[in-house]
Amino acid sequence: RAGAAFQYLLVQKTGAQKNVGLIQLNRPQALNALCEGLMAELRRALEAMESDPEVGAIVLTGSQKAFAAGADIKEMQNKTFQECYNGGFLAGWDKVSIVRKPIIAAVNGYAVSVPPPPPCTPWPRHPLTHHLPPPSQLGGGCELAMMCDIIYAGEKAQFGQPEILLGTIPGEQQAPAGGSIHTQGSLSEPLPSLNAPGAGGTQRLTRAVGKSLAMEMVLTGDRISA
Repeated sequence: RAGAAFQYLLVQKTGAQKNVGLIQLNRPQALNALCEGLMAELRRALEAMESDPEVGAIVLTGSQKAFAAGADIKEMQNKTFQECYNGGFLAGWDKVSIVRKPIIAAVNGYAVSVPPPPPCTPWPRHPLTHHLPPPSQLGGGCELAMMCDIIYAGEKAQFGQPEILLGTIPGEQQAPAGGSIHTQGSLSEPLPSLNAPGAGGTQRLTRAVGKSLAMEMVLTGDRISA
């Protein structure tokens, strides 16, 4: 077990032959909101699993309440567009999609981009967001799941891209510096880029559910169940 080496992850090898890498997002106080520290640790854990000859496949999961609550809004809220654009904000999120070993997302609960406030704080009754439940795995959490090769969803799993409720839309995939990217391929592959900060939600979701439903989800913020 290697969980002690990480602040935001629990990492171990499991299975009868210890050949399955298990990575559990472990930031319960924020419902696994994807802060920069968590994503840096995830990249490091994936690199270790990829280079480990004993590991044949990787499972990425969260908690029963939420797979991941999307990008950490508190971390993002004071950044200007120029800071995000020039600073490579969200760069490296595509590590999940370029690992050569199969990655399975085990999803339960919600996947949203709007992390809830702490449990002691009343959920805000904003006219656009009051209908969103506190436990959420949408937006960035949904994009993270779509980067995986296979998604196994529990009965309570819900997926969505509610960025529109904050006055924005899911971002495009950001290309690596000097790198080339595929224009065709599977849902989990790197995507065409406009060099905008994001995790590819506008493109991966279309591949996963088709243009019509993807447009409905992106423009309304509505969720779909497993």
